Amino acid sequence: MPHLPEHLITGYRNFMSGRYPAESGRYRSLAREGQAPETMIVACCDSRSAPEAIFDAGPGELFVLRNVANLVPPYEPDGEYHSTSAALEFAVQSLKVKNIVVMGHGRCGGIRAALDTNSAPLSPGDFIGKWMSLIAPAAETVASSTMMTATERQTALERISVRYSIANLRTFPCVSILEGKGKLSLYGAWFDISTGELWVMNKETGDFERPEL
Repeated sequence: MPHLPEHLITGYRNFMSGRYPAESGRYRSLAREGQAPETMIVACCDSRSAPEAIFDAGPGELFVLRNVANLVPPYEPDGEYHSTSAALEFAVQSLKVKNIVVMGHGRCGGIRAALDTNSAPLSPGDFIGKWMSLIAPAAETVASSTMMTATERQTALERISVRYSIANLRTFPCVSILEGKGKLSLYGAWFDISTGELWVMNKETGDFERPEL
């Protein structure tokens, strides 16, 4: 039995014969000096929406946190295990990133689960269900709208979740203090897997708009 799936070995072989030689100097510098990315991306763990690919980022350029439905929970220093909060703390306090971008995406399975109140838990632990309960009030409001199609409700909640996460980012003292001093900026974005379109959130209105390219 192989120690890794064969397609991963093949991918690594291609990496070592292609991208790594071209960027070996960059990798050696990162190994020697450490990372210093200016931007943190909070994205969904969906395999179809990889931030490094979408933003054409090289090694060391982005600090990426991925979880189900790109959610940021509120600040809760309760002694429990908080992986998202830990990554945020490290990015802001240790790496001193200058930007945090929350990026949602179309056809998000977590958002679909939040809208489907009749879906059964995937396991007795119902980890996804509990995680998505973070946006339960918004999901209930959107799901009850009979004026929108199922696709429109899905897109609406995907974008609402971005605004929700940004609001929760501001409950972290380290974020709100630095943002108030102008040392940290928060952004929202939404990526359409089907078309490749990126929509960015207007900071003043909360609307999502296409950037000029």
